[in-house]
Amino acid sequence: MKAMILAAGKGERMRPLTLHTPKPLLKVAGRSLIEHQIVKLAAAGFRELVINHAWLGEQIESALADGKDYGVKIQYSPEVAPLETGGGIFQALPMLGEEPFLVVNADVWTDYDFSQLRKPLTGLAHLVMVDNPAHHTQGDFAITDAMLSPEGAPKLTYSGIAVLSPQLFKGCAAGAFKLAPLLREAMLNGMVSGEHFVGAWVDVGTPERLQHAELVASS
Repeated sequence: MKAMILAAGKGERMRPLTLHTPKPLLKVAGRSLIEHQIVKLAAAGFRELVINHAWLGEQIESALADGKDYGVKIQYSPEVAPLETGGGIFQALPMLGEEPFLVVNADVWTDYDFSQLRKPLTGLAHLVMVDNPAHHTQGDFAITDAMLSPEGAPKLTYSGIAVLSPQLFKGCAAGAFKLAPLLREAMLNGMVSGEHFVGAWVDVGTPERLQHAELVASS
């Protein structure tokens, strides 16, 4: 199974830290956010990674190179114009192949074990859900009997970790588009499973949450 790390965000809420450094290269516990993901993916048996990037993306390529220092092979999917999450993944599909792949946001810090996702996918997507953080109390999707729905309560928050089938993007066209509408449509057709993860997880979207991730990582 291949994996894609989403690293194309501009990190505007993280300014001034991201004025000259892309958010994925900000450090937690002495290692950049994206390095944490790569190391964990490698430990879970993933060997082929795709990383998309935009803002200051050349720094990401310079820092990570071809991935051999981490025991993986990295391919890059540069975005000249912002493509949103859906468009960014769609552009990278030729590198990801025809089988389901793991996708993870570069800007989350977690102790989730990615090896748990190395198994056959039933449906079009499987999402890892977490308890709603203080900055997102309304949640995203409801989970019932391991299946996700855009309706219902209580709702949990999408962690930024998932396994997606390339078939989820069937009928899509190149350009910028969001991932969430595709997931919602698939949920209405009973094609999205989910799990509730209760371990360490921080959405590192602001300087304050970066500090929180540092505290969590050192605890």
